[in-house]
Amino acid sequence: MTALLIILVAIVLLVIGYIFYGNWLCKQWGIDPKRKTPAIEMEDGVDYVAAPAAVLMGHHFSSIAGAGPINGPIQASIFGWVPVFLWCVIGGIFFGGLQDFGSLFASIRHEGKSVGEIIKDSMGRRAQKLFIIFALLVLILVIASFVNVVAGTFFTAADADVTFGITSNPTGNQTTAMISVLFILLAIIYGILTHRFGVKTVPATIIGVIGIVVIVALGLNFGFAMSRTAWIVFIGVYLCIASLIPVWILLQPRDYLSSFLLYAMMILAVIGIIVSAFTGSVTFSIPAFTGWSPKAGSYLFPTLFITVACGACSGFHSLIATGTSSKQLSSEKDAKVIGYGSMLIESALGIVALIAVGMVFNKFTEGGFGSPSAAFAAGIASMFSGEGTGVYGTIYALLTLAVSVFALTSLDTGTRLSRFMFSELVLKKDEATWKDASGIRKVLAHPLFGTVSMVLIGSILGALSLSQIWGLFGAANQLLAGIALMAVAAWLGNAGKNNKMFYIPMVFMLAATLTSLVLTVINKIKLIGGMVEGAAAAWGDWFQLLFAAAMAILAIFLVVEGIGTFKKQGEKA
Repeated sequence: MTALLIILVAIVLLVIGYIFYGNWLCKQWGIDPKRKTPAIEMEDGVDYVAAPAAVLMGHHFSSIAGAGPINGPIQASIFGWVPVFLWCVIGGIFFGGLQDFGSLFASIRHEGKSVGEIIKDSMGRRAQKLFIIFALLVLILVIASFVNVVAGTFFTAADADVTFGITSNPTGNQTTAMISVLFILLAIIYGILTHRFGVKTVPATIIGVIGIVVIVALGLNFGFAMSRTAWIVFIGVYLCIASLIPVWILLQPRDYLSSFLLYAMMILAVIGIIVSAFTGSVTFSIPAFTGWSPKAGSYLFPTLFITVACGACSGFHSLIATGTSSKQLSSEKDAKVIGYGSMLIESALGIVALIAVGMVFNKFTEGGFGSPSAAFAAGIASMFSGEGTGVYGTIYALLTLAVSVFALTSLDTGTRLSRFMFSELVLKKDEATWKDASGIRKVLAHPLFGTVSMVLIGSILGALSLSQIWGLFGAANQLLAGIALMAVAAWLGNAGKNNKMFYIPMVFMLAATLTSLVLTVINKIKLIGGMVEGAAAAWGDWFQLLFAAAMAILAIFLVVEGIGTFKKQGEKA
């Protein structure tokens, strides 16, 4: 019954937060349903494309979800379920939801432009350039982390020497790979039906859902197999194409259809929790609290707040809100449900992931799963049937599919964002696009150059183990959240609107993440300097040291710029 109580209490608290705190934020900031959005005023058929609220909700939610709210809470479960539960709920309502909603609102009041542009207007051009460099470093880690996750869900050890192959009687990973590839084709068909042939959302959705059922049936009977390296190359090529073509061809339809998988996954998980609560088929076995430092070198502060990541607060969300979602929002009245509501649903997903690993916690702590996503799928599948049965295998495959689908949506959205930011970094003040630039800057600002560069670097780093990337990604991502909170607070202050609700979340996130990065730098210096007995440094350790140091230095400069901005606002008040 513990698991059932956890999910029920979480849902009630998140709904209360959405209704009361969300409505209060709308009043404080002046959400205006009558005001035209950038998607309407600046429609270009490529990036600025107004989408129905349900379709945009699917894109935004799928993009921000990724693998984060599953991997993070599961890895943080070593501290016990109470700390993870509290941070997912409190963090989602007062930290993550605030950042996501605020970023989306600020962007739609800035012609759908990025956080970097918002910073330029409120803190200056130097702060903008620093932020873009910082954000690009974060996006490299996003690409690396999720390339690793997706390749891991597609690849089976038995396929190490396979160049290309379609198999019958497939493994779970081969099934996931086949369905994911077919899902891309289905999304393109959906996009053509709705955008070129004018098919309305409801009938198109029915066709899409039927299509999902068909490709799932095919995937359960025929798998797709390649080596891990081949999958990384495939994902890289896909990302380059997906981030350059108009959003209506793949991004909007793919994310919208994939959201149905996530909704189904969460409903399935809740049903499983109810079934297990009354049948006792499996038990929730995570202790309430395991201590301030349950594993060597891992302290509740700052580790918990870094590791949970997207389940409570994520800087990556601010990039999506201001990079793609703000360019597709058809009405300001939808900003709350898309910006704030999506984050709270993601917090609920984080709680679901916590419960799932609780059903297989002993096996998880003993290293019985190759990845957190595997533990997630196994935990939910075990609520319905014992391992080795057909029901268990089918549910396990579908859940693994859902994880990979959402990691892919975050990947192609993140790559598109990096393209925007790469151009912003290179272009001069009076240059709107790469076509206005000249010489080497015209080459550097070209969408193809930025896209290929980011994908190439991210894919190479994606070959590292997930443990080498995730801790650094978590710290960088949460630090980005602190900076995004600071950027929106500075803009609201300049606009004469209430920004006091940002102060505590902003300071806390900056303190936690800078502490984590400093600890990473210290630990890596000790390792590289030979001060850790029985351990030798690899190139991945050098990478983590340099990356962590660069992020911390950039963040400190940005914080100094922010303090100066808030000081000026205080003097004017």
